[in-house]
Amino acid sequence: MSTEALVGRWALILGASSGFGAATARALARAGMNIFGVHLDTRATLDRVHQVIADIEAAGRRAVFFNTNAADARKRDQVLERIQEAMAGEEPGYIHFVLHSLAFGSLKPFIADDPAEAITEEQMDMTLRVMAHSLVYWVQGLVRRGLLGPGSRVYALSSGGADRVVVPYGAVSAAKAALESHVRQLALELGPRGIAVNCLRPGVADTPALRAIPGHEHWVQEALRRNPGGRLTTPEDVAAVLVALADPAVTWISGAVIPVDGGEFIVG
Repeated sequence: MSTEALVGRWALILGASSGFGAATARALARAGMNIFGVHLDTRATLDRVHQVIADIEAAGRRAVFFNTNAADARKRDQVLERIQEAMAGEEPGYIHFVLHSLAFGSLKPFIADDPAEAITEEQMDMTLRVMAHSLVYWVQGLVRRGLLGPGSRVYALSSGGADRVVVPYGAVSAAKAALESHVRQLALELGPRGIAVNCLRPGVADTPALRAIPGHEHWVQEALRRNPGGRLTTPEDVAAVLVALADPAVTWISGAVIPVDGGEFIVG
């Protein structure tokens, strides 16, 4: 089903090949939006990217995808240049919706008896750069190229880890807390331009990023126990909320952290 006000507009999804990013790309395409997708996949996982693209095109929308490292400054500039070229002649000439859904970081404890098992400076810096700071750098690049304008909206994906800590989630917790802080600062600075910036906090969801965490099975069981709805959050739950928030009529929400978890986080 298309949302008339979204038909023909463009979205940019960072982390578009799986999980929340893929679900959002599909949902926005069904609502009428064309999709720029940035992802990092090897030959072993390219089939899932091809399926996302096929689903977007099956909805009658355009899909322009880039298989590259979204946290690399040079490659980011190359993608932005190609997006700018693709947007030439479009009306409006800027992107309506941006989703930052990059989930790659170190899952090592800060303290370990064996120093080789503890997180390093390089791993800490990489985690913060990919999962938090890259949001700022992408938004800077989009604004400088005139690819965001009045009515554009930017969303990032945080997690309960921004407030709660467990081993070995320390670096990711720091990244999520920084991400939420970046969202507030960007909302302040972009407000005068008519650009909204917000953060969603999904509940525990069965995604490739979750499965990469050692001991994630325990997290799943705890989420099922606590969640008033009795189930995990799904990528489709989050995508449905983002489609609603993409509506151009929704304009007066910015700088917020919005839970999408069925009440999971409020239950101690």
